[in-house]
Amino acid sequence: MVQVKVGLPSSAGQFSQLTLTQRNGKAHLVESNGHSRTHLPKVEHSVIHTTPGRIRLRVPRLRHDPNYAQRLQVLLEADALIKSIKLKPAAASVAVTYNPKKVSEFKLRHHLSHLIQAAGEVVVLKPAILPSTKETQKSWPGLQLSGAATTLAVLGGPLGLPIPPMLMVGTIALATLPVLQRAWKGITVERKLTIDFLDFIAIAITTWQSHFLTPTLMLNLIEIGENIRDRTARCSAQQTVDLLSSLGQFAWVERNGEKQQIPIQDVQSGDTVIVYPGEQIPVDGTILRGKALLDEQKLTGESVPVFKTKGQHVFASTLVREGRIYILTERLGNDTRAGKSVQLMEQAPVHDTRMENYAAKIAQKAVLPTLLLGGAVFALTRNPARAASILTLDFATGIRVCVPTTVLAALAHAAKRGVLIRSGRALEQLAQVDTIVFDKTGTLTQGEAAVVGVESLNPTISSMRVLQLAATAEQRLTHPVAEAVMRYAEAHKIEFLLRSKWDYQLGLGVQAEIDGELVYVGSERFLRHKDVDMSALDGRQKPASAIYVATNNELQGIIEYCDLIRPESREVISRLLTVENVEVHMLTGDNRRTASAVAAQLGIAPTNTHAEAFPEQKATVVRELHEQGKTVAFVGDGINDSPALAYADVSVSFANGSDIARETADVVLMHNDLHGLLEAIAIARQTKQLIQQNTGIVAIPNLAALVVAVFFGLNPLAATVVNNGSTVVAGVNGLRPMLKSTNS
Repeated sequence: MVQVKVGLPSSAGQFSQLTLTQRNGKAHLVESNGHSRTHLPKVEHSVIHTTPGRIRLRVPRLRHDPNYAQRLQVLLEADALIKSIKLKPAAASVAVTYNPKKVSEFKLRHHLSHLIQAAGEVVVLKPAILPSTKETQKSWPGLQLSGAATTLAVLGGPLGLPIPPMLMVGTIALATLPVLQRAWKGITVERKLTIDFLDFIAIAITTWQSHFLTPTLMLNLIEIGENIRDRTARCSAQQTVDLLSSLGQFAWVERNGEKQQIPIQDVQSGDTVIVYPGEQIPVDGTILRGKALLDEQKLTGESVPVFKTKGQHVFASTLVREGRIYILTERLGNDTRAGKSVQLMEQAPVHDTRMENYAAKIAQKAVLPTLLLGGAVFALTRNPARAASILTLDFATGIRVCVPTTVLAALAHAAKRGVLIRSGRALEQLAQVDTIVFDKTGTLTQGEAAVVGVESLNPTISSMRVLQLAATAEQRLTHPVAEAVMRYAEAHKIEFLLRSKWDYQLGLGVQAEIDGELVYVGSERFLRHKDVDMSALDGRQKPASAIYVATNNELQGIIEYCDLIRPESREVISRLLTVENVEVHMLTGDNRRTASAVAAQLGIAPTNTHAEAFPEQKATVVRELHEQGKTVAFVGDGINDSPALAYADVSVSFANGSDIARETADVVLMHNDLHGLLEAIAIARQTKQLIQQNTGIVAIPNLAALVVAVFFGLNPLAATVVNNGSTVVAGVNGLRPMLKSTNS
């Protein structure tokens, strides 16, 4: 991975450090704020035109500052949110295309504004010093040494070349060192005789007898198995994911009647923190004055922004979409709700992501009986070759090769089916899952407001007229419900009317003059405050979530919206409950009524529905289920799901989920479709059956040969042929998932 750090001024005037990293052929931009207080001239810019997935901006500085144009192009091309750019310095314009499913226009416009300011002046350009990891350290060349030993044994044995025996013994000894180390660790640390001890004794005896081909073939199989097993481990350099890194910035505070910008770490309990539109709240506290529309989905999973005003509590990591608030600081850093999420993740158990090899555990139990049997045969016959044959016929070696091969083939097969399973352990756990916990927002639902119906309450106008009035009044507003109305209107090819004067009132609604009529669109409270006649609602059951449309002080219609359930959610839940016989739970930060309504639609039992759950409560539910002896999978896509993902036996997220959720997850559904979960479970269970089949393929011939070796005697080389042959057959059989994916 190539990484370069660039110190750049942020839009607020202070310096930020932007890290350009290159992974998988794509540049990514990561920001971490610095501590300089230097202020720079603001770069003027404006939005010229927007369509879904494309924004064109005018930046006058592009005309006369080619260095600035070059820096801006580098930053935009490096940004992971941006698909492509067209920069025209002569026209002072830059056009950006993006994926509207991944980021809203509102958020991208704010992000682009930041980058335009950041390109103002380069301060530092230096290579980043990457920490060394185990992956970058040079490992012992066990496979190469065993390969060299086998080559020498073949040259000096069947081919009859004059290879010095000491050279072959020395090469075998070097190749055997990892086996000896593992055997010694088993004796001194685990206090038991392991499979490696058995292998070491067999290698030592056959080498001492100058049967060089036998130990080298054993070593090759052992090293191949260990290498494949390591390849099925999850490779991730990121051990700790810091949720609060996004808050590592400067904050505006009011002290002694003056506003000043200070590093976030200098904010103290009792300070008055000021948060403006588009900024994240850096502390937990209470609003002293002001009002704002807060996007809390990142922390609570609540899909619709919440309006808050004086006296209400707000939390770090939530976003102020509209408005400005003054907050009395009560909790900072790790004491905030967001900070506790980080602590929960750090406290989560760290698993060895290599396979546990349940079959190898069975073979492990045969170590002592095999040693005793070999010792008894030697005591009776005084023939070390017969004893070596018995030790060679341990089927653990075959299992250590065919099981990792099967798992590796299954991981490759799953990847081709759009399911990224990060480790062999995750595959094993997935095969045993009996309880699945789903996050609601963005997992079982689509994670954004969507209009589900428009109703006219006036016989003289149609529902499409109601929609037309609402869409015209709410055009260019950034509120999620307004955006939902606009999408619904565009889908129904509604033509917008002429809007003259308009006034948006935060948290309430908008009033506008349209075709000479005074139109109100907003909450029931807003319309009643405007003295609109609401008698048409008398005796009607009100929708759970709706906005109302009125003209000339008369209610004209209702637009109902909700967070739509994913099209595949019902089918997937039904199949998990009936076919897979899995217990299904739902966790959400939403209120009890909303959660119960969604659970009822999906067929999830009320007792398995957990509402109003913050991240730490989600992790608690997962832990409690695990403590009941259940193997728990958690499926989520947000930062608020990360602690629960970390505590689950196997965690599942989506490719378009948050970065932290993807990093925490053991399984990533690349097609962003819950059907991938069913596919992953099916592949895991099929793999488990294949491993059991391969265990039989290895065990039966070796046990039969063992009987022959005990009662009649068996040449060590013949024993090796039986042992290795069964291993090869089982290994080829384990490749079936990969062959299946090639043919499909």
